Amino acid sequence: MRGLIAFPCAGETLLGTLDEAAGTTGLLIVSGGNEIRIGAHRGMAMLAQRVAEAGYPVFRFDRRGIGDSTGINGGFESSAEDIAAAVAAFRATGVTRIIAFGNCDAATSLAFYQARAGLDALLLANPWTIESTDNLPPAAAIRSHYAQKLRDPKEWLRLLRGGVNIGKIFRGLSKVSQKPSQDSASLAARLGAALTSDTPTTILIAQGDNTAIAFADAFKAPAFDGARARVRVETLDSDSHSFASPSDKDWLFARVIAALA
Repeated sequence: MRGLIAFPCAGETLLGTLDEAAGTTGLLIVSGGNEIRIGAHRGMAMLAQRVAEAGYPVFRFDRRGIGDSTGINGGFESSAEDIAAAVAAFRATGVTRIIAFGNCDAATSLAFYQARAGLDALLLANPWTIESTDNLPPAAAIRSHYAQKLRDPKEWLRLLRGGVNIGKIFRGLSKVSQKPSQDSASLAARLGAALTSDTPTTILIAQGDNTAIAFADAFKAPAFDGARARVRVETLDSDSHSFASPSDKDWLFARVIAALA
C-alpha cells in the first residue's frame, strides 16, 4: 500500500508518501536539489516501491517550499527541521530503525543533520561539496575531462582544425590551477567534520559524475582525515548522477537492501 501523510514542521505542513511493508526497519529518502519526493524520472518512487516489496517500509517527503509542502524553500542547508520532522512522522508509523538515503546535496544535509534527527545509519550518494562561483564544472571534473581528452587522438585533430573553444580551455585551466579552499568553514570541510560521527555511513559514488568526481577529490584532503577511517565507500562505473540506467538502479537497490538488512 502507498499512502500520503501530512505532518507539521516549524509551523508549516509537509507532505510525505509512505510505501507500507511489514518490517520495522525503514528507509527514509531525502530528495536532492529542488526535486520533489518522486525523484528524477520517478527514480525515488520506483526505488521506494521496490524496497517496500522486499519487506521494508519507505518514506519520502517534500521539504518546506517544495512540491506539496507549504513554506519557503531555504535550500538544503535549511533542512534540519524538515528531516527531523520526517523522521518523527516515519517513526509514528511503527518503524524502530531508520536508514536514510540521499543523493547530491541531500546526502550532505543528511550528514550535517543526522544526529539531530536520530537516524540509525546513512547511505549517501554523490555528496555535494561544490561552492562554485562560475558556470564551469568543478575543478576535479575539469581535470578528469581533460585527461580523457588528451588520451583521444581525435581531440588533438579537433584542436588542430579549430574545432575547440580555446577561451573555454583557458578558463578551465585557470580554474584547475586554483588551490582548493582550506577554510574550516567551507562546505567540504564541514562535511568532513560531519562524517566523523559514530553513525554507520556508506558513501555511494557514480565515478563519472561531476559531483562525485568533486567529492572524491575533496575526500583526499586533510579535512576528511577523520572521516576516511569511519565511512565505507562503494564505487559504480557510471556517469549517471541519478543512477538512471537499469543496471545502475539494480546496483543502487542492492546497496540499499544491504544497508537495511
